[in-house]
Amino acid sequence: MAPASRLIKKYPNRRLYDTRTSAYITLADVKQLVIDNEEFRVVDAKTDEDLTRSILLQIILEEEASGSPLFSAQMLSQIIRFYGDAMQGMMGSYLEKTMQSFLEIQGKFQEQSKAFYDGRGLPSNPELWAQFMQVQAPMVQGMMSHYIDQSKNLFLQMQEQMQQQARTIFPGFPFPMGGIPGMGPPPGAGAGARAPAAAAPQEPPVQPDEAPPPEATPEPGKGP
Repeated sequence: MAPASRLIKKYPNRRLYDTRTSAYITLADVKQLVIDNEEFRVVDAKTDEDLTRSILLQIILEEEASGSPLFSAQMLSQIIRFYGDAMQGMMGSYLEKTMQSFLEIQGKFQEQSKAFYDGRGLPSNPELWAQFMQVQAPMVQGMMSHYIDQSKNLFLQMQEQMQQQARTIFPGFPFPMGGIPGMGPPPGAGAGARAPAAAAPQEPPVQPDEAPPPEATPEPGKGP
């Protein structure tokens, strides 16, 4: 039977109490629990409200404020723009799956590193792992770039399929020429797509008072 999730209570004085060790802990201690892959929950001591996400965000904020940040200002701005957007739920799921894929790649590299050092009787430690990653960094970046390009192409294909389905389900709906909102331009309307040609201008109809006079009919026996 799996052990119960570790319960941490947050009191009004902002102190965190670990019910397993019966002691007060700090954010640094909670960070160590995350690093150790230990399951835990943080709840409000009075209302029992789940505060786990709030505590994790505090840890991220402290880490971003000191040391080497993971997120650039541009990336944070892009994330903020997704809040309230029609693609917010999809973006959250995409980031989570991308992170999971990255962790799988990291795990494979760690296995290769361990096999490399164990096979030569060398001790495997974090310092050696860091050196290994520095040597392999260009290859890892290339693999991640290839993975991102593949993900982008799959996303564009999915976008086109969603637009086609939407236009099939709602054939009479006046979708804008630029594409369905939140889905970008319609399929085939890339940068090289041409706008529909404008209709040739038509000459105004001749008004009755501007009509040319009828040709004179020659009288019998007279030439023109």
